Amino acid sequence: MASLALALISTLGFPALAAKPHVLFILADDYGWGNMGVHRRDAGASPEEQQGRAEVHTPNIDALIDNGVLLDRHYTYKICSPTRSSIQSGRLAVHVNPINSAVTSQNYEDPVSGYAGIPRNMTGIAEKLRDAGYKTHLVGKWDAGMATPEHSPKGRGYDTWYGYYQHANDYWRKSTVFFATGEVDACLNRMKDLSMHNATYSGPVRDAVSLSAGCQEDEESDPGCYEEHLFKERVLQIIQEHDVKSPLFLFYSFHLIHTPLQVPKAWLHKIDALVKAAGGKPFDDDNRRLYAAMTLYMDSAIGEAVDALKKKGMYDDTLIIFTSDNGGPIYEPGAASNHPLRGSKYNDWEGGVRTNAWISGGFVPEARRGKKFEGIINVADWYGTLTELAGVEMKDHKSEAANGWLKEKGLPLLHPVDSVPQWENIINDKNGRADPMHLSSKAVLMWPYKLVTGKQPLSAWVGPNYPNCSTVKSIDEHNGPLPAPDDVKIFGEPMPLANTSAEVDRQTWTIDCGEGCLVNVRDDPTEHTNLASDPKYTSILLKMQETLKELNKDLFNPDRGIDRVEACDVAIEQDRTFGPFVAADHFYSPGPEKSYSLQVEDAILRATLHTLNNEKVKKPLVETLKKVGTKAFQKLKSDKCLVPLHEGSESEEPDLFTV
Repeated sequence: MASLALALISTLGFPALAAKPHVLFILADDYGWGNMGVHRRDAGASPEEQQGRAEVHTPNIDALIDNGVLLDRHYTYKICSPTRSSIQSGRLAVHVNPINSAVTSQNYEDPVSGYAGIPRNMTGIAEKLRDAGYKTHLVGKWDAGMATPEHSPKGRGYDTWYGYYQHANDYWRKSTVFFATGEVDACLNRMKDLSMHNATYSGPVRDAVSLSAGCQEDEESDPGCYEEHLFKERVLQIIQEHDVKSPLFLFYSFHLIHTPLQVPKAWLHKIDALVKAAGGKPFDDDNRRLYAAMTLYMDSAIGEAVDALKKKGMYDDTLIIFTSDNGGPIYEPGAASNHPLRGSKYNDWEGGVRTNAWISGGFVPEARRGKKFEGIINVADWYGTLTELAGVEMKDHKSEAANGWLKEKGLPLLHPVDSVPQWENIINDKNGRADPMHLSSKAVLMWPYKLVTGKQPLSAWVGPNYPNCSTVKSIDEHNGPLPAPDDVKIFGEPMPLANTSAEVDRQTWTIDCGEGCLVNVRDDPTEHTNLASDPKYTSILLKMQETLKELNKDLFNPDRGIDRVEACDVAIEQDRTFGPFVAADHFYSPGPEKSYSLQVEDAILRATLHTLNNEKVKKPLVETLKKVGTKAFQKLKSDKCLVPLHEGSESEEPDLFTV
């Protein structure tokens, strides 16, 4: 199939391409549509639009897009773990993992799918590419499961990995504190999350500098304990040491620009100077400034990786793929902007599921460089695209074999790979996804129409300068935007962010589409017009409602279990660092011998966690923490207005968001 596609490309006037390109797959985290420079180029003439343009600086990304192909209709899932599971497995998120489960989850009754992330017996994209002769490396965030060794990057086919397992951690301390993960876990957030594996070692990162927060206050541009510095250095090392006789698959999975909003101080000064040089006013909002600086850091790191490929002589044979895992989070303190799209991470509007995406590198034919591709792509399609280019079949024999056993046991069957190879479509500028695309249990895309149903949090349009002082005031006055209702958890249970469900809806900017909001996303990309009540669209509405109903019959959502304190036991043994905790006896390399005092501390912590995870204790504890947490959220100062810090700035911007 791959050879046929390449032959077709050559026949149509494009140069013959190497069958197995090097691949640099870059995955950004929570990257807002309006936070990428290319999407600000056509900014309007208003002062607000020009200010927004002055604040967004992504020169390396913009240059790569200009020399590549902008993927204008690239769709993901609305939250991160499902998207990441989709990329690695080649299934639509609804067919592999449509929820964010705690990485410590386990269902004792289902040894295949009873965990967070990708089911145990699915074949990962790195396994496929490794079979094709690729050297496979992953750097950064995983968030596709960790319960067993098979769930880890090592078990999914990556020769090496350096990164963390779950949704987020502290950029400085690598800890799993509440404001990084958004949950109180079974381990009471007492663990770290930074691990690695290679040919000789598998286990927690033990380097003292990497785990220190001592450089947090440094004025250095790139301090050594900043997590993204560690990731970047590892990426550069992989490229520099790669033997070009073999094709390279390097998956560069940023923590940026996910919360917590943390960046070396020097990058705040850099973004301030760039905004001033572009004719903009100083930032009036702390989180918007942090987010812009973090974006600038990510852009610079991408630039360094591309420069390393060029110095190594690999760039001309490299395909660079870039996407975000979902739309930007507009809740505070997420601080992204999806302007002018509607919505946010956690909903099915374009701002939640239509992501920044592009391809570049020397492997892209010259005739296609600088173009925009408007065909529909799902993030799952990269699995089929890469297997096709590598010359290996897309079919997952391992999952098919598991289905026989699962059927006997009455357990959920694993869905086959449903990726659509997209290389030929991109090169020949044709849409390869004409069939309905199942976005979530609440949404389906049937081009050019999209049906969105049920309650959708964060259903807003944000202005060109968001968040701002008005946003801070809104939060202080309990008018939102708070995170989505299911985003904050205690021992796996959602924590109410306000006292009543109606109040939660109001402060999370939730609207209820009921049986369906219908939009034409081709003609109305900002989704301002709901066509559902227009008689002219009644037949389309009914057809899409029926289609979604049928598609939902195939939704894959097994019982993934609950938070297990056993995960904490294993983490404690591994220098209090998260990792596989089921059948993992031979997974970890031996660590240094612990001192007697540390053994005593570990024993006390283990006993405390077991006591608190006992059902008789946990239930009242959870209820208490929910009450305390709800009150705390209503008092939370998640952002601040910087206007008093800048002389000559306006006291406050107008309210730039609407619901």
